[in-house]
Amino acid sequence: MTTLYGYFRSSAAYRVRIALNLKGLSYDQVPVNLVKGEQHGDANRARNPQGLVPSLVVEDGQVLNQSLAICEYLNEKHPEKPLLPADAEGRVRVRSLAQIVACEIHPLNNLRVLKYLVGEMNATEEAKLAWYRHWIAEGFTALEAMLSREAGSGDFCHGDTPTLADLCLVPQVYNAERFECDLTPYPRIQEIATNCRALPAFAQAAPEAQTDAPQ
Repeated sequence: MTTLYGYFRSSAAYRVRIALNLKGLSYDQVPVNLVKGEQHGDANRARNPQGLVPSLVVEDGQVLNQSLAICEYLNEKHPEKPLLPADAEGRVRVRSLAQIVACEIHPLNNLRVLKYLVGEMNATEEAKLAWYRHWIAEGFTALEAMLSREAGSGDFCHGDTPTLADLCLVPQVYNAERFECDLTPYPRIQEIATNCRALPAFAQAAPEAQTDAPQ
């Protein structure tokens, strides 16, 4: 059985849940509570030496880490309902959109960075929120321009079916909403997120739908 080790509010785990759902794959989930520091325990370090989530244990016992790599693995192993376009130009566009979120926005705003800002850099709550909202605005401004102007966009980030880019965008929108970022300048992003959230694969992957979410 495939097992996903993650946390209900982890953006990276959220991406993998969406990918698994879109592919129609069955999987078990084992929560790793990031707030309680379980990611730093020996068990999680054995799966992921970085002390992060998600980790995906596949049928042969192999442990996979890093959400984008996991999603690409799932796409190669299960090519039905592809997460990447058939053409090279489409693939590079989708990967570019995905990496703006996964490589530019998210690493600056994830839990360990925010904890370091407050704990080690003595940032106030106001300063932490300003930091978070600044990097959301930087990334979302670029994404909005690409999604609004480029011909490849459709009902989703690229065309009329979800791709790897949507798997990254929706969790980041969720986080932006959680931190009360102003999303009114990004109508295209909001439209695409709404289209995604209407699909069962996205709804079932949402943080509030997970067993480790507070009830």
